[in-house]
Amino acid sequence: MFLSPRHAEIVQMAKDHGRVLVDDLATHFDVTPQTIRKDLNDLCEHRVLRRIHGGALFPSGIENVEYESRRMIAAEEKEKIGKAAARFIPDGASLFINIGTTTEEVSRALLDHNGLMVITNNINVANRMRVYPSIEVVIAGGVVRGSDGGVVGEAAVDFIKQFKVDYAVIGASAIDHDGALLDFDFREVKVAQAIIANARHVILVCDATKFERTAPVRIAHLSQVNTFITDHCDLSVIHKICADSDVRLIETSRE
Repeated sequence: MFLSPRHAEIVQMAKDHGRVLVDDLATHFDVTPQTIRKDLNDLCEHRVLRRIHGGALFPSGIENVEYESRRMIAAEEKEKIGKAAARFIPDGASLFINIGTTTEEVSRALLDHNGLMVITNNINVANRMRVYPSIEVVIAGGVVRGSDGGVVGEAAVDFIKQFKVDYAVIGASAIDHDGALLDFDFREVKVAQAIIANARHVILVCDATKFERTAPVRIAHLSQVNTFITDHCDLSVIHKICADSDVRLIETSRE
């Protein structure tokens, strides 16, 4: 589902507060209650929200997990994924690294590389890599999201568009069975889309728990990446998408 800016803000408000009410939203956006009811009906029809009397709930099944808690989910698997991705990237390469606990594991595994130029919108990545003299770190400007240190917004998008790099390392909050790569924050998605568009080789890094989750905003499609590294994938539909689209699928548990 494509989310308009108002839809995306409604979803974010529902995520932050657990629910949204028609009258409150009508006042906030200065539109009629009928307009808000239509918005909520559209979002609920696509199962982004769940309708209640007078408003809508943010379903726990698509609840975004707090960033520090996410570090603990599949931690060992993420470390292996990070090391596998780092082996793809040679010394002297230029690359994007975006927001995510798995992409951070890639940055950790790259610390023994030489001559890298790393452009990132992830303050945690920049902070880890900046102390290594063999790695040049360039950080995007924009709004810093307090929850995870991600730099998002139009300024970050414009900054990313100045570069054309060898590799991009990206993550996603969820992977749908039709191959859609999904996230929660449409501002972050805009940055991720710019990263994909301005890299010669895109590496997607996600652990297998992402197949069990969903999120409301579409980043891209699996067919748009070059290499997909995960711990394991038991979904034949995902294997078929990779095979049909010439995406190299690496499962670290099978190496």
